[in-house]
Amino acid sequence: MNNNSWCLLLGLLLVIGYCKADTKVWNCKYLSNDLIDLKLVPEIGGRVLQYKLGDYGFYYVNKDLYDKKPPASGLGPENSWLNYGGDKLWLAPQGWSNEKQWPGPPDPVLDGQPYKIEIINNKKVRLTSREDLRSGVKLSRTIEIFDGTTRVSIDATMKNIDTKTRRWGIWAHTQFYAGNRHGKGYNKNYWAYCPINENSIFQKGYGVQYGLVNNISYKPDYDKGIMKVHYQRRVGKIGLDSAAGWTATVDGTDGYVFIQRFTYKPEKTYPDNSSVEIWMDGLGEFVAWGEINRITNDDPSVTPYNFENELISPYATLKPSEEYSFHYDWYSAKIPARKEIVNCSNVGVICQPLDVIYKEEEMNITGKFGVFYEGTIKAVFLNQEEKVVKESFPGISVSPLESLNLSLKISRHKELSQAKAVSIVVCDKNKKALGELDRVSILSD
Repeated sequence: MNNNSWCLLLGLLLVIGYCKADTKVWNCKYLSNDLIDLKLVPEIGGRVLQYKLGDYGFYYVNKDLYDKKPPASGLGPENSWLNYGGDKLWLAPQGWSNEKQWPGPPDPVLDGQPYKIEIINNKKVRLTSREDLRSGVKLSRTIEIFDGTTRVSIDATMKNIDTKTRRWGIWAHTQFYAGNRHGKGYNKNYWAYCPINENSIFQKGYGVQYGLVNNISYKPDYDKGIMKVHYQRRVGKIGLDSAAGWTATVDGTDGYVFIQRFTYKPEKTYPDNSSVEIWMDGLGEFVAWGEINRITNDDPSVTPYNFENELISPYATLKPSEEYSFHYDWYSAKIPARKEIVNCSNVGVICQPLDVIYKEEEMNITGKFGVFYEGTIKAVFLNQEEKVVKESFPGISVSPLESLNLSLKISRHKELSQAKAVSIVVCDKNKKALGELDRVSILSD
């Protein structure tokens, strides 16, 4: 092997994490760029155990099970669930009544046993489960990262390995850490934001699946069309048939957002009639396994500070050997602390929409955002027909590692006399446009 080949191999090993060793038992793999770091643990149900933006880890990780040898059965004592945390694939709908429901967790195969990992290239891997005879499927997902962004692209696939037709949805199950990172107890400013479907099948725009209907955590904002869920240490779960294609999990104390983006298909049927489901570990009552469960132990080793924001695919009816794939993306960004998420695009989130303040011959364009890409922004002025009147690069660098608190002063000279709106566009480091962050109407002279 020549020197160039050795350098290429070493680079591949570094990027996919063979050279990292923070565990002694688990054979962890990593996908990393200058912004994010994903820890993959194939032997515990093919989990992405952690997603970090800089030094901030979003996911809940069970410290009591960390780096412990997983049992060959995939189950804990007395066939219990080994809740390692992180992100994994399950099947939907969940239930314990018949074979058309997934009776997990636990699930010894899809959740507990090793997945095979394939290195496709230095930014892309595939994790594949063993064949699960009970559900009649095996699961896999291809995970890919990209330079200069926090985006992670995921294609989750289920294949019918049975001799009869099977019908399931794919459940992308993500556990977030909602504990207080600066002291004891839970984070009192931990939230989820998910758009409410204006044509929802649910009377209130969401349906309560577990726990009390009047849980104080549920705070629908019908004026803004957003479902807000505030973690207040009360157990509960809701489902939404959200059509907007995104859901946000926010640490408002430290100012971080994690976005899951997907494509909603209104013509399809969804398990639980939901494209997004949100679960909160906490105290209280809920019904599962055919009985009422009462949670009274506030010890986080028993009742963890776990907050789940989950994606559900449409049902797929598969004949033997047929496959179905569900695509979704993850993004993350630093945002201003104690700010809500108003909207989301493929390049960032809006915490405070664009506004224009006029002063004599000057306009000040303001707004607060989180961005998913490293690069810069440009201001694009549009006329009534949405044709470009003027473009300008104000010299503002953006990064997912820093919130964007925009205050852009523009002179109101003649060339802007026909402008009716201004669009703020995120560009890469080469000034190539990636997408619109927000836009606002302006007053012409």
